[in-house]
Amino acid sequence: MSELIPPFHWHTFLFSPWNDPLIATSNFWIVLMGFMVATACGLVGNYLIVRRMALVGDAISHSVLPGIAIAFLVSQTRGSTAMFIGALIAGIVTTIIIEVIHKKTRVKQDAAIGIAFTSLFAIGVILISLFAAQIDLDQECVLYGEIGYIGPEALAGEHTRIFGIPLGPITVARMILVTIATCVLIALFYKELLVSSFDPGLASSLGINATMVHYGLMSWLSVVVVSSFESVGAILVIGMLILPGATAALLTARFPRILLLTVLNAALSSLGGVHLATWLNCSPAGAMVVMASLLFSAAWIFSPHDGLIRRWYYMRGAGTSEPSEATVELTSK
Repeated sequence: MSELIPPFHWHTFLFSPWNDPLIATSNFWIVLMGFMVATACGLVGNYLIVRRMALVGDAISHSVLPGIAIAFLVSQTRGSTAMFIGALIAGIVTTIIIEVIHKKTRVKQDAAIGIAFTSLFAIGVILISLFAAQIDLDQECVLYGEIGYIGPEALAGEHTRIFGIPLGPITVARMILVTIATCVLIALFYKELLVSSFDPGLASSLGINATMVHYGLMSWLSVVVVSSFESVGAILVIGMLILPGATAALLTARFPRILLLTVLNAALSSLGGVHLATWLNCSPAGAMVVMASLLFSAAWIFSPHDGLIRRWYYMRGAGTSEPSEATVELTSK
């Protein structure tokens, strides 16, 4: 009878993903793609967390299914460009539907999110069921992504070049560009995003159109989610959106530091995920989210301001009853 968990050996865990040159090259591209996905999703996810809209990413990731199905029926090709355009349109439509339901009815935003993504996801399932003979979609790819195939594609020489620079397969190249664009947009509109996220009323008094900023953020969220969808799938993308930012928020209350810690978390979770996937022989995307969850658990326990150990210390009466530094700093801004 096979063991449920393979035997753990430190040397194998640390070095086996990089011993063989071909395997190391393949794993490099997988780590790079995971880092780009986690960075782009995590940076945008920080603003969703502040706005208490974290599940919008989940809604978009599920609602891209009908967009993919319709794109295939129209274009009669499984090319990534056609699929990307169809999924992107579906993501933007999802955002609009959520906002219309929330603004034009008495339905709360969380309920509007649930209505939108379940309805559109169900439509996608029906389309695939009706046109199963024409639509050749791998359900595991839709749910979990295919980040593990990026390494073999890169080894096969399927590289996209921009200005003569090889950026790997088209999915990696697109994700690199989306991640760079995400960083540039956050740098350009940092003030507008920050103020409108924490206090829309203050944003209006400063001449910032909070509504336009909101729709701009939701539109870019659609771009990021759809770009990540092919690699990490509909289920795991929500972990990439929430976990890096939630982990960083436990460690500091200063938003610039949260953004930097989000990038660090993306690097650690993507690299650690490849090692974990090699040990357990499992999905690299799933392993990356598990590593991000472990990092969150560590921050939750050991955070110097809001960690369980810190709170236990104060409950034991060894310290003062004042709120943590992170809480004071957050409420004072």
